[in-house]
Amino acid sequence: IRMAGDFRFPDVDTDVAEKNEETEIVVNVGGVRQVFYGDNLNQYPETRLAELINCLSGGYDSIFSLCDDYDPGKREFYFDRDPDAFKCIIDVYYFGEIHMKKGICPICFKNEMEFWKVDLKFLDDCCKTHLSEKKEELEEIARRVQLILDDLGVDASESRWKRCQKYIWKFLEKPESSYPARVIAVLSFLFILISSVVMCVGTIPDLQVLDADGNRVEHPTLDSIETACIGWFTMEYVLRLISSPNKLHFALSFMNIVDVLAILPFYVSLTLTHLGAKLMELSNVQQAVQALRIMRIARIFKLARHSSGLQTLTYALKRSFKELGLLLMYLAVGIFVFSALGYTMEQSHPETLFKSIPQSFWWAIITMTTVGYGDIYPKTTLGKLNAAISFLCGVIAIALPIHPIINNFVRYYNKQRVLETAAKHELELMELNSAEWKAASSKSELEDLEREGKEDPFYSSQLKVSHSDTFIHLLSEEKHYRTRLQSCK
Repeated sequence: IRMAGDFRFPDVDTDVAEKNEETEIVVNVGGVRQVFYGDNLNQYPETRLAELINCLSGGYDSIFSLCDDYDPGKREFYFDRDPDAFKCIIDVYYFGEIHMKKGICPICFKNEMEFWKVDLKFLDDCCKTHLSEKKEELEEIARRVQLILDDLGVDASESRWKRCQKYIWKFLEKPESSYPARVIAVLSFLFILISSVVMCVGTIPDLQVLDADGNRVEHPTLDSIETACIGWFTMEYVLRLISSPNKLHFALSFMNIVDVLAILPFYVSLTLTHLGAKLMELSNVQQAVQALRIMRIARIFKLARHSSGLQTLTYALKRSFKELGLLLMYLAVGIFVFSALGYTMEQSHPETLFKSIPQSFWWAIITMTTVGYGDIYPKTTLGKLNAAISFLCGVIAIALPIHPIINNFVRYYNKQRVLETAAKHELELMELNSAEWKAASSKSELEDLEREGKEDPFYSSQLKVSHSDTFIHLLSEEKHYRTRLQSCK
C-alpha cells in the first residue's frame, strides 16, 4: 500500500474488462486515499475491492452498486466507512489474515468485513474470541429485552388459563414486574430467615420440652412456626411448578431441586412419625427423623434465589474450576509431602503424636491452611522446622489462585451490571423509535391532507413549518445516483 499519486485512469465508457496485473484502483475511505494493484486484489475475487477492477465497464449503475461515490475527474472511488477498520481489513490481501486493532468494536468490525465482502475465516483466532464474547453479550441483551417485552405484552389470542398462568409466573418469579410481586419476594425471603432461625433455636436445650417418653423435642411453638414456613414453601413451589412454561426444565433446575430438598424432609419425617412406628422399631424411626431434620439446612440455599450477590459468587466459582483445581492440587501435594516428612522426623521422639502417615494428613491439612488446632504438633527440632516450612508453603499455595478467582467475580459482576444497563437503554431506544414512527405517521397524514386540497394560506404555512428544516441535500443534482443515506455505516 502507498499513498496515491497522480494516476491516469481510463474513462468510464472505455473497455476495462481485460484483466492484467498492472491494473490500479484508487479508493478513498473516510478521507484516506490508497492505491491497490490488481495482482493483489485478484487473489480474492469475491471481495468488494476486487470487484471494483471490472466495474468501470458496467457504467455508473455498476460503479454505484459497489461504492458510495465516484469522481470521474480524479478517478477515485469513495467509501463512507471507518478508515481504521479498513486498514486492518486490507491486510488480508498482503498477509492472508486479519487482526483487529485494540479499541475497535468487534461487532462493528464484523459489519465492516461483511461490507467489504471478506470472509470471517480470515480473522485471527484471538480476534474471533473477542467477537464471540461480544455476540454472547448481545444475545444476552436481546434475551433480557425479549423477556421484558413478553412480560409487558398481552396476547389476546391466548386462553384465559394461559394468561393467568403467565401472570402467576411473573408474580412469583419476577419481583421487578410489580409492587405486589416485590412484596411476595420479601415475604419469601423472611420465611427463609425465620425457618433457618427456628431450626437453630430449636436445638437449644433450655427451649426444648420433654415428650411422653422423656426425650427432649422442639418446643410446640417453634414446631408450629416451622409448619407454617413449610406450608408457605410448599404453596410457593406448587404454584411456580403449575405456572412454569417449561415444567421439565423447572424440575431439573438446581435451585428448584434445593427447594424440594428443603421441603421434602418435613413430609417424610411426618410420615415416619405417624406410620413408621408400625413398620419398624421406634428407635430406628427416631434416628431416621433426626437425619431428615438435618437436611433442613438445605433451605438456607434458597436465599440465592433472592440474592444477586450469591448468584454472582456461584457463577464466579463455576468459572474458576481450573484455579480451584490448581489450589487443591498444590495442597494435596504439600499435604502428602509434609505429612510423610513429619511422621519420619517425629519417630525418634518417645511421646510422638504422629502414629502413622494417614493420621499425619490431618496435621498437614490444619497446618497448611493456617488453622492449627493444636491437637497434633511436632516435638522435635526437625519436626518444628518441617512445620514452619509447611506453614509458609500453605500460605503461598492458597494465595496464588485467589487473584484469578476474584477477577472472575468482579468481571462477572460488572458484566451483569452492564447488561442490565444495556437492556434498559435498548428498551428506551425502542420507545423512542416507536414515538418517532408515530410522529412520522402523523406527518404523513398531514401531507395527505395537504395533497387533498387544503388551500387555506394559514393552514399551509403551519403545515410547512411542521416539516423538518434539517434536511440537507448532500449531493448535487448531477450526482443523483446515490445519497449518503445509503451508507451502511
